[in-house]
Amino acid sequence: MIFLDCTLRDGGYYNAWDFSHDLIHQYLEAMQAAGVDVVELGFRTLKNQGFQGPCAFTTDEFIRSLTIPDGLTIGVMVNGSELVGEATQQEVLERLFPNAAADSPVDLVRIACHVHEFEKALPAVIWLKKHGYQVGFNLMQVADRTEDEVKALARLAKSYPMDALYFADSMGSMSPDQTAQIIQWFRSEWTGPMGIHTHDNLGLALSNTMRAIDEGVTWVDSTVTGMGRGPGNARTEELAIEIAERRGKSVNMVPLMILLREHFRPMQAHYGWGTNPYYYLAGKYGIHPTYIQEMLSDSRYSEEDVLAVIEHLRVEGGKKFSINTLDAARHFYRGEPKGQWSPRERFAGREVLLLGTGPGVARHRRALERYIRVQKPLVLALNTQSAIEAELIDLRVACHPVRLLADCESHTQLPQPLITPYSMLPADVRDSLGSKEVLDFGLNVQAEYFEFADTHCTAPTSLVMAYAFAIAASGGARTLYLAGFDGYPAEDPRNAEMNRVVQQFQEANDTLPLIAITPSRYDVIKQSVYGMVL
Repeated sequence: MIFLDCTLRDGGYYNAWDFSHDLIHQYLEAMQAAGVDVVELGFRTLKNQGFQGPCAFTTDEFIRSLTIPDGLTIGVMVNGSELVGEATQQEVLERLFPNAAADSPVDLVRIACHVHEFEKALPAVIWLKKHGYQVGFNLMQVADRTEDEVKALARLAKSYPMDALYFADSMGSMSPDQTAQIIQWFRSEWTGPMGIHTHDNLGLALSNTMRAIDEGVTWVDSTVTGMGRGPGNARTEELAIEIAERRGKSVNMVPLMILLREHFRPMQAHYGWGTNPYYYLAGKYGIHPTYIQEMLSDSRYSEEDVLAVIEHLRVEGGKKFSINTLDAARHFYRGEPKGQWSPRERFAGREVLLLGTGPGVARHRRALERYIRVQKPLVLALNTQSAIEAELIDLRVACHPVRLLADCESHTQLPQPLITPYSMLPADVRDSLGSKEVLDFGLNVQAEYFEFADTHCTAPTSLVMAYAFAIAASGGARTLYLAGFDGYPAEDPRNAEMNRVVQQFQEANDTLPLIAITPSRYDVIKQSVYGMVL
């Protein structure tokens, strides 16, 4: 059995492959002590866009600057996409590997490729073997392929003298039984060594790896703390224990545990890899984990944003990552807005109090309730905000389909009519609202843009705050008072995003003033609720 650790390659997605020499040396010593056979030190690539550290290129010169413990085989990975591009494959390989294996510190080259690249990339095996390298192929996104497709891939592979045919659970969606099934399909055509690379979306990375071993796979890989894109991989610290037991050999885990404490646990706390409910859903629905990683690293994405993207990609498909798809999924409302209700009948000429979800509403509840009872503004609450007496709230507003679906039961029990883009909502959301009184006001999302019509609006974001602003403007409100719009800490990018919405709204409508009457970090006029009823 070959036990391979690829932490510095797969983990580099978080720190741009910029690991220090001290960390790498400590890591190498820990790998040797834990019984690891092969260390994949990083990628080897000709692409150079943006700053990336040495493990993005993993040149022979860089490797020679390291002290490699005895017995460790050194590997690098090449992306198959570089081997099937415009330049000839031989030209690319000659530039990537200017030295034959006998003159290089690299022993193993693994080629990662998608199914559609496999056939064109395979001849690289011949070139690399001729130059003395061990060669492995990592096939990505195989889990959702049919039996015939997997067998066809295996038939292609058996014409080439590769040392290991790997398949990766790219979406983290496999179960142990599915793992076994795919291995059996490969085995009907491919008789050479097999390997597996597992992801931990469903918390099954180790289980799938162990089942693969039971099914005859002899190459397995993992990363320290599972460090890798999204939910990460099988964890080296766990797999090392399991493999040592199967080999009947004792290993020294102390250096690895020290490495975890001094370096990888702090990095994990900082970067946040590892599975969670979002990665679980992504694995369940076959969605590329990079979507989740991108959203979790951007604090502008709220919980409902993340869930909305997952739901969108579940329906539309998300096996291949695209930043454009991510942006489109985040902003659910596209196309021509539809609505049947005009807010003018309720809002025209009125003072409107908009209740946000910040702590300012509860903290200043008494003053707000007194103001409402005395001045009698039209009171509009975002989503299920219930920090003040229900009888004082006239209307509620919500527009995010996933948030609506989560809140449907609450909305059906709350007494106020709900303003929402009802006719544009998914059928399951409409059904969940049941007999709830809804006021159907349409919404279209276009970047940098507000527009106000009789029964619909255009807003630059699907944030309910922007939708509520647009409703008040479309309805001809006289003044819009804000409570519970506390904002976020100054360094939080959501604060800048919210302020951008405020600015865009004020540029589009300079006749409806926004006035915060509880503390707010947003760039609006500020007054005090305590001075409004004397």
